[in-house]
Amino acid sequence: MNPFAKTILAAVAITVSAAHISSAADLRIVAGATQTPVLLDRADNILFNIRIDAPEGGTFERLDLQLDKESARYVRSVKLYYSGTDAVNVAPDKLAATRYILDGAREADPSYSILKAERRAAERVALAAPTPLFRGINYFWVSVEMRRDTPLTHKLAATLTAVTVDGRAAAPEMLVATEAPRRMAVGVRHAGDDGSAAFRIPGLVTTARGTLLAVYDVRYNNSKDLQEHIDIGLSRSVDGGRTWQRMRLPLCFGCHDGLPAAQNGAGDPAILYDPVKRRAWVVAAWCHGMGNRMAWHSSMSGMEPAVTGQLVMAYSDDDGKTWSEPINVTRQVKRPEWNFLLQGPGRGIAMKNGTIVFAAQYIDAERMPHACILYSDDHGRSWRLHEGARSNTTEAQVAELPSGDLMLNMRDNRGGSRAVSVTSDMGRTWTEHPSSRKALREPVCMASLISVAADDNISGRDILLFSNPDCDNARRDITVKISFDGGATWPEENKVLLDAGDGWGYSCLTMIDNRTVGILYESSQAHMTFQAIPLADLLP
Repeated sequence: MNPFAKTILAAVAITVSAAHISSAADLRIVAGATQTPVLLDRADNILFNIRIDAPEGGTFERLDLQLDKESARYVRSVKLYYSGTDAVNVAPDKLAATRYILDGAREADPSYSILKAERRAAERVALAAPTPLFRGINYFWVSVEMRRDTPLTHKLAATLTAVTVDGRAAAPEMLVATEAPRRMAVGVRHAGDDGSAAFRIPGLVTTARGTLLAVYDVRYNNSKDLQEHIDIGLSRSVDGGRTWQRMRLPLCFGCHDGLPAAQNGAGDPAILYDPVKRRAWVVAAWCHGMGNRMAWHSSMSGMEPAVTGQLVMAYSDDDGKTWSEPINVTRQVKRPEWNFLLQGPGRGIAMKNGTIVFAAQYIDAERMPHACILYSDDHGRSWRLHEGARSNTTEAQVAELPSGDLMLNMRDNRGGSRAVSVTSDMGRTWTEHPSSRKALREPVCMASLISVAADDNISGRDILLFSNPDCDNARRDITVKISFDGGATWPEENKVLLDAGDGWGYSCLTMIDNRTVGILYESSQAHMTFQAIPLADLLP
C-alpha cells in the first residue's frame, strides 16, 4: 500500500527565481500535505512531500515549519529526507517517485531516501541541509516521529512556512498547511509480524472489563483470500488501544486430517461479546481441501467439509486470554442446497433481550449471494438462520435499533452504495430501509455499523456510527460518520476522515468508553491500524 497514493490537500506550485541562473530557468516547487494516520510505533511518518523542478540545478538550503504548541510537546523529532529524482516525463504535480517507507517497515528505507537533517521538536523547526539539486526533478519529504506517550486522541497540526533554494525563500502564504489535523494511531499488525505476509479483515469489541479484543486473518503466505494458509488471530489491549499483547490464535486448524495447512484455512472473522455470560465469541469460515482455489467459487452444495465451507466458532470466558476448541455449527444452520455459508466479517451484537446476533451471508443453489443474520437466543448453545435480506449482497453488519428491530447494512455487488434492510422478526421477513442504496456511498467493500444507546454515550442521544471507504470508485478515504435519525441521514458536517491513502478498506468500530470511538481498520500505513476518536469530534 502506497502512502503517496493520494495527496488530500491540493498541491501548490510556486516559482522561485534563482540568482545564479537565467530568468528563463526558474525553479518550480510543489508542496503537498498527506492525510494519513501517524503511527506511534513508527520512526518515520510522512508529513509533507516537496518536489523541486530545477532545469539547471542549484542548491536546496533549508526548510522551515511550524508546529502547534501541543504537537511540539509530543513530537520526538522532525526529519528531512532527499529522495532523488524521477523520469523526465512524469506529471508536473507528482509528489513522489516510489514508496519511501515500505510495507511493514517502521522507518524510511535508506536505499530510497537519504537523511539530510534531523531536529528535536519545537514550535519552529529549521531543517538546514545544503543539497545540490539534480538537473531536473528533485524530491524531498518531511517526517515526524512521535513520543510513545502521545495521547491517541492527539491531533497533529503543522505548517510548512518556507522552502529556501539558492538564497531565495518561497512565500510562506503559498506553501501548504495540514488544514485537516493528523490523528494518532497504533499499528496493531504490520506485514511481516509473527512471520505473516499479511493481516486482513478486522473485527473489534469491548468487553465488560474494558478490554479491547481485535480479530483478523493471519495470512501467512500472501494476501490472498481462502483457500490459503490462514488462521484467525487475536490481539488484546487493556489500556484503551495504546498497547497490544502478543497475538493469540482462537481458530487454527493446522494440518487437520492430513492435509497441508494451506488447505485448512479459516478466515473472515467476526467477534461479539455476550455481557450476560461475559463470553466472547469468534466465528469464521473453515475450508478443508479445495486445492488452494478460491473458496467463494469452489465451495459447493452439501454439508461435508470435503465439498463445502464450514461455519465454525470458538468462545472465551476469560476476557479473550484462552479459547475453546472449534465448534462446527454448519449442520445447525446451513441448507444443503446452498453452496457456501459464512459470516459477515467484523462484529456481532448482543441485543437488549439477551439474543446474540452475527451478520452472515450465503450463496444459494443458483450461486447468488444473500446477506442475512445468524442468531442464538440461548447464549450460543444453538443457532438459527432464516431468510436473506436482499439478493447479490454479501458482507454485512447488524445493529439493534431503539425499537428492537434489527438493521442489516450490506455490501451490494451492484456497486456505488450500501444496501440497508430492517427486520422485526429475526430475519424471517425484511423491509428495505429508506436510506438503502442512497445514503452511504462505497466502492463495493466491507463496512462497519454500530448502534449506541443514549445512556451509553455523552451525546445523550441514540446514535448510529458507520465507517467505510467514503468513495464510490476506490478503497480510500476511510471515514467515520454519525447518524442521529436511525440511519436516515448521515450529515456531511458530522464525519471524520482518517486516511486518504489507498488500502484494502475494511474496518470495525467499537465504543472504548462513553466518550471515545475505537476503530480497527486496514489503513494505508499498517495492515491493522487502531485509532481512538473523541465522540465530540463527530457531534454538532
